[in-house]
Amino acid sequence: MNTNKQVTLADLLDRILDKGVVISGDIFISVAGIDLAYIDLKVLIGSLDAIQKLRNKSALPSQTS
Repeated sequence: MNTNKQVTLADLLDRILDKGVVISGDIFISVAGIDLAYIDLKVLIGSLDAIQKLRNKSALPSQTS
C-alpha cells in the first residue's frame, strides 16, 4: 500500500512557523586548495511565539547572590 500524502506550501509554512526550524551550515571559499574565507551560517525561522517558547525552555535559571 502506497499512501502518498500531498502537503501544500501553506501547510508546510504553517508547520515551520508553528514549531520553528534551525538551519545550520558552513561555506568555504577556496582557490587552488587555499581557504580564503569561511562562513558559519545559522538561521532560525519561526513565529515570534515559537521562538519565545524555545528561548524560555533553554534559559538558565537566574543565580541569586
